[in-house]
Amino acid sequence: MTGSGRVAWSILLSVLSMGLALSTLGLVHDWGRRLPHWVPRLGGRPIPARPVVLVALIGGSALVAICVYLLLNSRFHVVQRGWVGIGHDEPAHPTPTWEVLRYHAPMVAWGPLVIAVAVDHARRVAALRRRSG
Repeated sequence: MTGSGRVAWSILLSVLSMGLALSTLGLVHDWGRRLPHWVPRLGGRPIPARPVVLVALIGGSALVAICVYLLLNSRFHVVQRGWVGIGHDEPAHPTPTWEVLRYHAPMVAWGPLVIAVAVDHARRVAALRRRSG
């Protein structure tokens, strides 16, 4: 990958992760149930809860699966060496210590929390429909 390709890839991943984080916030805030009024032709319409909850459950489950895989791989060494990304002859880097992993440890909770807020979003939307209908 060239230098500009790496920059573009980094920007894409940053925008994607920020978009996913904001969509997770939409599950717990009122603005996550209705499109904003400034959206042309669709503004003000309610967002269907079923696809939103389904995508959130799939995303949360994927995060849980990734974390479980990483934890099991660190314990049982299913994959001995991963892609280094520097060169073909580059030796494998040592396993990160707690000094590095402590900053990534809160990410283990992200998947179960996304699943929890997705289930709660479905419950709240169903309760609102029962009240209004």
